[in-house]
Amino acid sequence: MDLLRTPDSCFANLEGYPFEPRYLDVSAGDTGPVRMHYLDEGPRDGKPVVLLHGEPTWSYLYRTMIPPLAAAGHRVLAPDLIGFGRSDKPTRPGDYTYLRHVEWVTSWLTQLDLREITVVVQDWGSLIGLRVAAEQSDRFAKLFIANGFLQTGDRPANRAFRIWRAFARYSPWFTASRIVNTGTVHELSAAVRAGYDAPFPDKTYQAGARAFPQLVPTSPDDPAAPANRAAWKALGRWEKPVLCVFGAHDAILGNADGPLIRHIPGAAGQPHARIKAGHFIQEDAGPELVQRLLDWEATL
Repeated sequence: MDLLRTPDSCFANLEGYPFEPRYLDVSAGDTGPVRMHYLDEGPRDGKPVVLLHGEPTWSYLYRTMIPPLAAAGHRVLAPDLIGFGRSDKPTRPGDYTYLRHVEWVTSWLTQLDLREITVVVQDWGSLIGLRVAAEQSDRFAKLFIANGFLQTGDRPANRAFRIWRAFARYSPWFTASRIVNTGTVHELSAAVRAGYDAPFPDKTYQAGARAFPQLVPTSPDDPAAPANRAAWKALGRWEKPVLCVFGAHDAILGNADGPLIRHIPGAAGQPHARIKAGHFIQEDAGPELVQRLLDWEATL
């Protein structure tokens, strides 16, 4: 497996991103070690909040949420998924599988021995994070789902996702900042656009971003479907607290909160909400998400 690392110079002086980089070698069952980048802010003895991004973003998505969560006493950790951000980037789309992503994230959190985790998930962060939480439930205390779902292959893809998947495969341009900008309710500044584009100095770094939409299980015979069905079944027994805060203007996942709330016992009676935000809800409403999370914690 050939790997690329985005030069450190690409990440110099990014808008609103002053955090110290940290690295850990992670492995999947059929790969050697690859380097995962993550942020680790706040007191080390604080209750951990893990922030999992989706595609085509990286930990930059959470830059407005990290400082207030740390100030509230949490240990805040935000990894870059393999293929994104400052993490290693395998060069071929075929190097990326759903199982490898699950195993890379599991390797990361088990090496750090994180426990009593509150996990915040969005987009592919939920496809990975909810699967990991179901499989490693003893490590997790709460689920905060902000525009996410766990597809099992039993629901057909909607039209918006089919268009997105075709675009990711065939479009000659695939600029992260333009994608994020189309999935928010406000216009990104030039400086913020530069932050989203930083990990991808040219198209050779984009294999992971291109691959992700093809890996979502949308048919029952998808290779990820059996494990995801088992995870979905486990979530149907999940009694620990779950909160869904979704963007009302998310064309892909805006209505996915309903099935989650109905299926997961721990979601019953929680202050779920749909707010003025698009698919990249953390970009549109990061401070509001933090406040909702902290207010929710205070009631538990």
